[in-house]
Amino acid sequence: MRATPAAPWLAWPGWAHLRYALGHILLVSLWFGLVYVGLDRLTAWRTWRVPIHMAWELDIPLIPAFVLAYVSMNGIFLLVPFALRQRQEIARLAREQIWVIALSGLGFLLLPADLAYGAPQNLGIWEHLFRWADQVNLDHNLAPSLHVALSVVCVEHLATRDGHVTRWLLRGWAMLIAISTLLTHQHHVLDVLTGYALALGVRFYFQRRCYKLAGSM
Repeated sequence: MRATPAAPWLAWPGWAHLRYALGHILLVSLWFGLVYVGLDRLTAWRTWRVPIHMAWELDIPLIPAFVLAYVSMNGIFLLVPFALRQRQEIARLAREQIWVIALSGLGFLLLPADLAYGAPQNLGIWEHLFRWADQVNLDHNLAPSLHVALSVVCVEHLATRDGHVTRWLLRGWAMLIAISTLLTHQHHVLDVLTGYALALGVRFYFQRRCYKLAGSM
């Protein structure tokens, strides 16, 4: 018998699936805006701050070109409807992102912080892109890094779609994004580590929950 060819990793999902995915993206984006912007404003109003950086982190160099890796997180999100072509896959990813955002919001409440780095200078050709990314990042929501957490949880879903090479390329992409948050002085080491841990923890919890539900049927 002739083997059935494997489904391509990326493919056009059809308009109905694209609308379904965009609806979930909109829902997650609205929840993100409510939590992220709302808690940033709340922290700006509060006077208490928690120091979350170590002294040696102030020697981490600013490398403006890494802003390309930093903003490439948006590319990961754009892949979602073309790689996850089952509705339940989209719904599971959205659910985990919503939980990541909610738990990050709890971290922002418990660890109100200020970035320890000064205003970036000498950005060269990266000036406009860097300033835009810096403005979108707001000021106080540091630990855990939602930039890292949302990238990692999304990559972990996309990494289930193909073999080892694609899986580790995607995870390398997420690692590069995490490193970029340090080399663009948008986050501290604690933010990155807690963002990674949060994403992997949420993913592990829901994977186990799905296995248990499948086993009980």
